[in-house]
Amino acid sequence: MTTTLATVLTPTPSPVVTYYDVATGERVELSGVTLANWVAKVANFLVDELDAERGTRVRIGLPSHWLRYVWILGAWRVGAVVADSDAQIGLSGPELEAAEPIRLAASLRPLGGRFPAEPEGFHDIAVHVPASPDVFIDLDPPAPDDLALDVAGRRATHAELLAAPALTARVVREPGSVADDAADLAAALTGGGSLVMVAGGGPDDLVRIAAQEHARLDGPGR
Repeated sequence: MTTTLATVLTPTPSPVVTYYDVATGERVELSGVTLANWVAKVANFLVDELDAERGTRVRIGLPSHWLRYVWILGAWRVGAVVADSDAQIGLSGPELEAAEPIRLAASLRPLGGRFPAEPEGFHDIAVHVPASPDVFIDLDPPAPDDLALDVAGRRATHAELLAAPALTARVVREPGSVADDAADLAAALTGGGSLVMVAGGGPDDLVRIAAQEHARLDGPGR
């Protein structure tokens, strides 16, 4: 029985996260296998290069994006807390606004592309993460009662997120908060569901993509 979010991901060929950017035409699909590979690389980078451990607070300052899901699960993999304050490690997008002692940045270019030059004072994750090993060995795995989420007043342990209603369907999501995406990811992983994130789309785009992806188009809210 799965008891923490560190072990909830099953490396299957089925899609877990599909990301659309309507403005650029980008589409990225992460199967369970591909997501597990990315998560292992993030976890190894966090532990080996940044000395992250159980209880380390990581702020994920990215918009709803496939990399946000990867980093949420990567943080959980090492027992870190996805947080929005008092963080030791901060990940920002191209605006480079991280204020934490350890600063990471993502260009959010298609296919996880790098910055033209690594920003001063930041680690470009597109440079460092791909070089990390794609197998992660837990030396100090999180416990069910360890805090997993502490964002915008929403606090939840691994056990609490796993106990929430599971998502068994393939559903379309519009951009939301880090806490919403974290809860959706946990629900999809526990229930075998799948998330289709659509950024920059209007109502017609959502209907079209839902039909194309054979996904359910939910109403507003989560």
